Amino acid sequence: MPSPASHPDPARPATAVIKPQRDKSLRNRHPWVFAGSVARTIGTAGPGDTVEVVGADGTWLGRGAMSPASQIRVRIWTFAPEEPVDAAYFQRRLARALEVRRPLRDDAAQDAWRVVHAESDGLPGVIVDRYADFLVCQFLTAGAERWKTTIVEALAGLLPCAGIYERSDTGVREKEGLPRTAGCLRGQAPPELVEIREGSLRYLVDVRNGHKTGFYLDQRDNRRRLAAYAPGAEVLNCFAYTGGFGVSAALAGAARVTNLEISVPSLELARRNFQLNGLDGPTVAYEAADVFKQLRAYRDADRAFDTIVLDPPKFVESRAQLNRACRGYKDINLLALKLLKPGGTLLTFSCSGLMEPALFQKIVADAAVDANRHVQILQRLDQAGDHPVSLAFPEGHYLKGLVCRAA
Repeated sequence: MPSPASHPDPARPATAVIKPQRDKSLRNRHPWVFAGSVARTIGTAGPGDTVEVVGADGTWLGRGAMSPASQIRVRIWTFAPEEPVDAAYFQRRLARALEVRRPLRDDAAQDAWRVVHAESDGLPGVIVDRYADFLVCQFLTAGAERWKTTIVEALAGLLPCAGIYERSDTGVREKEGLPRTAGCLRGQAPPELVEIREGSLRYLVDVRNGHKTGFYLDQRDNRRRLAAYAPGAEVLNCFAYTGGFGVSAALAGAARVTNLEISVPSLELARRNFQLNGLDGPTVAYEAADVFKQLRAYRDADRAFDTIVLDPPKFVESRAQLNRACRGYKDINLLALKLLKPGGTLLTFSCSGLMEPALFQKIVADAAVDANRHVQILQRLDQAGDHPVSLAFPEGHYLKGLVCRAA
């Protein structure tokens, strides 16, 4: 963990001057300043240093963290001119994030939830998730890295825990000129698997090596919604990961659950999660295969399912990949719709932030036409409430889903 000496000196910050006609988003409180919008920097600012941001006319616009290596050159910490960026600032922001999540914090049946959701909680580049007695953090930007020690110290005081673990081992950091890193920051290191409670469900989470910080907490509410379409159904859980949706379906009374996932270690952990909930048995199957290929194999074998869940990984990392991603989403939705029994239900998701909800709906609609199925949207799905979306930062809305009925 960095020493306190690595904290920035707030005295005499540099100034980033925005080009004429390029400050509209900042005036609307969007926290990103792209490199192409910066006319010049007055003074010297290294990675993570706090800089003042002003318009071409000298109007003060915000105070943020410099990221010299990133296309997002400055991420705004505050739009309040009287608010310094110091230890008290992070204490306030973290306390506010916890207050927003008070219902989850007070719910004894839930001990896994997102504590901080980056820009949407006023802390760009900072992700904090709670898993039982452990906090798992990601510091994804130069500013977040610079203030890591302060943030960890404040977290330990506001939300006592057995340990705080870092999972900043993502490629996003490389765009900031930062190395990937992971390890214990404070207290005990988490065990190999951490057991969490999600209402009546229990899961084992690999916070050291699992996807993101270990588990898809953003799908909590949608796992509950699946329960309405599971009783007596033959359920196909695609991109099953460690069985989150499958366990929910089985506990709700599904006649059979097939978990389809290419990663064998993930499927083994899925099996342990079914066992943990007393659900493993002949009505649960685990198939290690490429989802696209296996869906075609099911089609060719005339397999059919009552309920299908499509929860794929992010297909879009940049706008240049959007067309290719659209083809991928259409392909899996087309195959799934062909595998649904009459009156069957499809829960389909995209976690790609660049995939707009309207475009995602159009892709599913095009898949329905090609599948020659009449499809109705029964429900629109979203990320759980502990992953809030700031109205000034629509990019925080990344998870979208549809519950569809195929006639």
